[in-house]
This record gives sequence, C-alpha cells and structure tokens, in this order.
Amino acid sequence: MAAWLWWPLAILLGILAVWVVAFFRDPIRPGPRGDRYVVAAAEGHVVHVIETEEPMYVKERAVRISIFLSVFDVHVNRSPISGVIRGAKYQTGKFLNAMDPHCADCNEQNTVTVEGDDHTIIFKQIAGLLARRIVFTKQIGEKVERGERVGLIKFGSRTDILMDPSAEIQVKIGDRVKGGASILAFLGKSPPNENRVGWGTQLVGAGAEHQQHRRR
Repeated sequence: MAAWLWWPLAILLGILAVWVVAFFRDPIRPGPRGDRYVVAAAEGHVVHVIETEEPMYVKERAVRISIFLSVFDVHVNRSPISGVIRGAKYQTGKFLNAMDPHCADCNEQNTVTVEGDDHTIIFKQIAGLLARRIVFTKQIGEKVERGERVGLIKFGSRTDILMDPSAEIQVKIGDRVKGGASILAFLGKSPPNENRVGWGTQLVGAGAEHQQHRRR
C-alpha cells in the first residue's frame, strides 16, 4: 500500500487520541463555597428543573435538577455539598438516551446520599446511550467536601441532583453549569429535630439500606 494512503488513517487516529485525552480531563474547579450552597455535581446543560416524588430514600417531595453531559463535557462528578456519604446504591438497567425523561428510573445508575449538617442531598450518576461505565470512588461513611471529586461517568450521560423543595433554585433549563463551580441552589436551614426523617438532619437507615458499588 502506498505510503500516502496511511495519512488519512494517521490523522483520524490522532484526532481520536486527542478526543480521548480531552474527555478524561479533570480541570481544577475552586468554585464558590458556602454552607448553604448546592454546587453542580457535573458539567453540562440543565435539562430538567422539576418538583417530583422521591419514593426510594427520603420518601418525600423533592426538587430534581438534571444535567446532561455530552461527549465533549468534563465527565468527573463532584459532591454537591459537604457532608458524609450515607449511601451508594448501584442499580442495573437500560441504556436509554440520557435526554429521555424515563432514564432517571430505568437506566443503569448509581444513587449517592450525602448528609450535611442539617440537610441531605441525593445525586444520581446515570448511564446514557453511550455511557456504559459508572465509577464511584468514595466509601460509605467517608467525609467529602463541597465540589470534591467523587467519581466519573464515561462517554455521555446524565447527573440528577435531588433536594428539599424549600431550596432556592438558581438555575433554569438550558443553563450551562460547571461541576463543583456553578451554584444550583441555596438551602434553607432545617428546623431542629433530631428524629426527622427525610431532608432533615438524619436520613434514618441510609447506611444500612444502601450498598456501595463500583464499576470500571
């Protein structure tokens, strides 16, 4: 084969190599830090901001903010708040397009519960049509800081963040956000009640009911 015929292949492979390196980039994101801030758990575009039922863990109404990650976005996931990992439950499932509203329930995903000083946040790493690998690097009981790296979803996906409906939402559909840097919401202070189940101080049974899972 003539040498010139290899040039298109070499160029194609070079472009592919650059894209793979870019995909796994992990930029420093200092971002804003405040006790009531909920920061983006992923980079991408906000596709849903809705109030819905959360029947699995807190069993209360919740605001859900969904962030779609294209193959060109940074795919590192970060903790939305400072707190303790109380649960991480992996669910096998389908690989619907991450833009599909049903993917939050049907797709393969990892659901993480972070308990702060007086509030709880749940976020989901959801596999998409191309994303077939979800990585979660923390242990149940481990402390995390707001914006800290906690995992990765490979090749196109979605991240959902669920919080108390009383939160003051700072984003809307179509907004572009950066993981660990963009503010999604401000949390109000929960009334003191040590036995409150749900979005308050304690998420009773979270550590026992959830199981940690890593998939590489």
